[in-house]
Amino acid sequence: MSSINPKYSAVMLIDDNEIDNLINQKMIEAADITERIYTHTGAKSAIEFLRNIEKMEGVAATVLPKVIFLDIDMPLMDGFQFLDEFDRLSDLTRSTCKIVMLTSSINPQDVNKSKKYEYVKQYINKPLSKDNLAKLDI
Repeated sequence: MSSINPKYSAVMLIDDNEIDNLINQKMIEAADITERIYTHTGAKSAIEFLRNIEKMEGVAATVLPKVIFLDIDMPLMDGFQFLDEFDRLSDLTRSTCKIVMLTSSINPQDVNKSKKYEYVKQYINKPLSKDNLAKLDI
């Protein structure tokens, strides 16, 4: 059963922990806020995915995720490195995608650092809950 007009056409989860991705995906599905969920276990593949969407003229605006749930602590490329790469993407991508830091980090430095990025709209501790999804307003 899906709603006629979900809040977001697509959302993306980026987390190297597959169990977290699965739990968060189930929460998003239960909240019925989106038609599509893209899941990535690495920030590098997520950036590549976004770059590839940018190349698809005419559909990028509808295919791009409206919300990206981003973990901080990941191997190879962490959440902040992802944000630095994200900053180099097209204007369309940067204006379409809103980022929510979704992390187990309660480090105040991480919270403060995430506030320096204009695309980061919220900071949520893992895992996603019905409550934080209901309050999601970006």
